[in-house]
Amino acid sequence: MEKRISALLLLLLVATACGSATPVATPVPATAVSLPTSTLTLPAPVPQTPSVSPTQTPPSVPTALVNYPPAGYGPSNFPAEVDPLTGLPVADPALLNRRPLAIKVSNLPREVRPQWGLSLADIVFDYYTEAGGTRFIAIYLGQDAKMVGPIRSARFFDAHVVRGYKAVFTFGGAWVDVLNRLYMSEFANRLVVEEPGTPLYRYDPNGANDLVVNTADLSTYATQKGIDNIRQNLNGMSFQLQPPPGGQAVNRIYVRFASATYNRFDYDPASGRYLRFEDTADDPSNGNAEHFAQLTDQLTGQPVAFDNLVVLNVSNKYYKHAHEGSNEVLDIQFSGLGTGYAFRDGQVYKVNWVREDTGVVYLTLPDDGGHYAFKPGTTCFEIIGLNSNLKQTPQAWRFTFHAP
Repeated sequence: MEKRISALLLLLLVATACGSATPVATPVPATAVSLPTSTLTLPAPVPQTPSVSPTQTPPSVPTALVNYPPAGYGPSNFPAEVDPLTGLPVADPALLNRRPLAIKVSNLPREVRPQWGLSLADIVFDYYTEAGGTRFIAIYLGQDAKMVGPIRSARFFDAHVVRGYKAVFTFGGAWVDVLNRLYMSEFANRLVVEEPGTPLYRYDPNGANDLVVNTADLSTYATQKGIDNIRQNLNGMSFQLQPPPGGQAVNRIYVRFASATYNRFDYDPASGRYLRFEDTADDPSNGNAEHFAQLTDQLTGQPVAFDNLVVLNVSNKYYKHAHEGSNEVLDIQFSGLGTGYAFRDGQVYKVNWVREDTGVVYLTLPDDGGHYAFKPGTTCFEIIGLNSNLKQTPQAWRFTFHAP
């Protein structure tokens, strides 16, 4: 494995980014590039937002982690009771003896917020779809959620996640070319859509008629359907309670996809987590008139927050251009190698990402190629393009997505 990773990292150094509008059935390795950086004067932080400095006292360790081993867990040989996607011991180890559940969750229009169940996911991927919008694909393994949704349609990117995490995939339909790729895949029998006999149902408290699901019911249905719903090899991620050395203090991170879709993460030193804030109005001024509200979980009433935030530079290729008479369609090439930034404990680290075709995404350190250690807990991956840029100030980092 080390030889293979070394070879891949060598490939990373000599690869060049290229674009193509030609669809492919086999994922194309992503080309890694460094994001351009510059300085930008940002609005002053919102007064109510918590901040942290390198000299502040770190958050208290949760009781469940008091005896966490100094060496941590991963990237392999996880104990039977430890979730390989969070590095945490789980309350019910039996939950780990199943496939992960990948569920597509809407983020636009804004009326779909707050969503149900996002705060209970092990991992959430956030990525650009089309026409200025984004969507989530959330992964559940170590705990269940009684309601997840609103469930929406799939995109090409989702196939990489389903394949890598060996998941059962629930979604609300898709464009015909996306459906063809999904139903021609090796995981076609693990697809669950709204139809008689499935656990998906409509929830209509305010006339929205949202599609939702209970993850425990979904897992039971997968077994009843004849899916080999057993523990999977999810090796790859590494976890340590203490942050790696060499981090740079960053307390606020903006990720802007479009004038209608942008978000912000504030590091909360009291909890040691990144609180998510979402756009509340369009901002055509490229960041000068952004308005945010903290995102909560409609199921739990708790803030949507993550122990890790990771921004990945991934090749976004056009499958169809908007000028061809319809909405743009992107085919994100989430396989191979790339670069990115990992945030934990109020610090940022430059990293490389690695995802073999049938494996989970994990991170390595650029200097020596060793595994980067996630903080034990949940992770949000923000997927941005190779043409995106990064602007830094002492107050915040701002990532701005650009289509290919």
